[in-house]
Amino acid sequence: MSQVPIDVQLTTLPDSPGVYQFYDTDDKILYVGKAKNLKKRVSSYFTKNHEYGKTRVMVKKIHRIKHIVVPTESDALLLENNLIKKYRPRYNVLLKDDKSYPWICIKNERFPRIFPTRKLIKDGSEYYGPYTSMKTVRTLLELVKSVYPLRTCNYDLSAEKISAGKFKSCLEFHLGNCKAPCEGLQEAEEYHKQIDDIREIIKGNFKSSLHYFKRQMKSLAEEMRFEEAQRMKDKIDILENYQVKSTIVNPKITNVDVFSIISDEAFAYINFLQLSHGSIIRSHTMEIKKKLAEKNEDLLQLAIVEIRQRFKSRSKELYLPFPVTVEPHLKVTVPRLGDKKKIVELSERNARFFRQERFKQIKIIDPDRHTNRIMAQMKTDLRLSQEPRHIECFDNSNIQGSNPVAACVVFKDGKPSKKEYRHYNIKTVEGPDDFASMEEVVFRRYRRLLDEAQSLPQLIVIDGGKGQLSSALKSLDTLGLRGKIAIIGIAKRLEEIYFPEDPIPLYLDKKSESLKIIQQLRNEAHRFGITFHRNKRSKAAINSELEQIEGIGQKTAQDLLKSFKSVKRIKEASVENLAATVGMAKARKIYETFHP
Repeated sequence: MSQVPIDVQLTTLPDSPGVYQFYDTDDKILYVGKAKNLKKRVSSYFTKNHEYGKTRVMVKKIHRIKHIVVPTESDALLLENNLIKKYRPRYNVLLKDDKSYPWICIKNERFPRIFPTRKLIKDGSEYYGPYTSMKTVRTLLELVKSVYPLRTCNYDLSAEKISAGKFKSCLEFHLGNCKAPCEGLQEAEEYHKQIDDIREIIKGNFKSSLHYFKRQMKSLAEEMRFEEAQRMKDKIDILENYQVKSTIVNPKITNVDVFSIISDEAFAYINFLQLSHGSIIRSHTMEIKKKLAEKNEDLLQLAIVEIRQRFKSRSKELYLPFPVTVEPHLKVTVPRLGDKKKIVELSERNARFFRQERFKQIKIIDPDRHTNRIMAQMKTDLRLSQEPRHIECFDNSNIQGSNPVAACVVFKDGKPSKKEYRHYNIKTVEGPDDFASMEEVVFRRYRRLLDEAQSLPQLIVIDGGKGQLSSALKSLDTLGLRGKIAIIGIAKRLEEIYFPEDPIPLYLDKKSESLKIIQQLRNEAHRFGITFHRNKRSKAAINSELEQIEGIGQKTAQDLLKSFKSVKRIKEASVENLAATVGMAKARKIYETFHP
């Protein structure tokens, strides 16, 4: 049977919810997606003009379309997640994690042991978790063991063996860490009451244990057994202290999953907080590499299914930053105010911190990836046609019109290239005219680069608003570079970004890395220009002081400074030392001026 053309395959798709699969000519799966309306969603791939290159490439490869109709959109979401994990298509994001997470096991025994494990064995034992770190598990088990005496041995404590006296109490009994059920000194009923309380603590509910220990403490105090009452009070303090550390939200908020997402051009970071009895009992952030410029809504939707499956969540309510389609039995809340809103913001903060940490790690481990990400981000933020690997920034410096100078700083791959920095003395402009000065230095800079056949930058940054930008554009027009080099202006007051022929400025997020690079360029150009300007003014002032002496001209003043390095040393020099540089006649005049 010959291959059915794509346009024919599209016309036969149903208007129902479902999952679609794209295959190439070798019948390899390219992509799995879900849709509320299969016909509309799949057809959009072939009718839209896709901005993202990878999507265009994928669409060209599609040879066959397969679909599965399901009753609802939420069913499509679950099926999509399962098919992605099964087939691992090239153009789908993969929500995977190589590590095996730790669990807390309550062993299926007559006197259950409690211990951490990474293996789940189907022997009737209870498993709580998974937890995102072994440190969390150890902290929780240390809390449990500091409050409840539990056995740690792996003996088979059957009633027959205990009755037969098969076992002897160990050091743990004498240290008070175990009540020796192996010798029949603790009943199974009492031990299981402890296990019930421990289950609640692991779930984040301390209420039952606190009530029990408070009753015991009061009873022991009434019986004048103060040492034992004090031990109960110590247990209460341990529990309350742990509870205070873990409770950061309203105790009425219970059994809720909180999700948030932070994303950039290449990656998305989804944070998951699990709440129980007012406590955060789990926090996990997942990093997803984008494949086809996926929307935050789609990535969050997919991550919710994957994370809830991975961590065996049974919560019936979700707090989200925006609404998404989930399974019908789940309640979605998008908080606007109060404690619920704060907990979503906390989740977002966790995602943001995770992203920052990843950037720092990548900067150290893989600097090329870090640079590529920033360059791609700048290209998008500043609406450029290519990544700004080579950026140059110009700044003028003059004080009351004196000694006007300009500076050009160069950044390569987002980092200063100091050997390529340049200073400029303004030659053709009289007085403090920043616009004309900017026009001059931009012309001189790129006239020279063109004459010497040097590489031109992908981006020029002008320190100033529309006026300075217009002046720089005149020079680019004269040189025939208009449209060949991207150029922007940055105004200091509100950090507005100006584009040629666009009266409305762009305001980048204050935390944007693109804005930080531009600010660093601007500040570096300002520093470099000011330093040059100060040196020039200082030198002019020194020359002026020496040239005021009768018979001392500019050439003599420069010779003196070359020999003595400063006016202070010239003032302190003897007539003989001065004469060695300028001759005895001039030496006497200088000496008498400074020593009247």
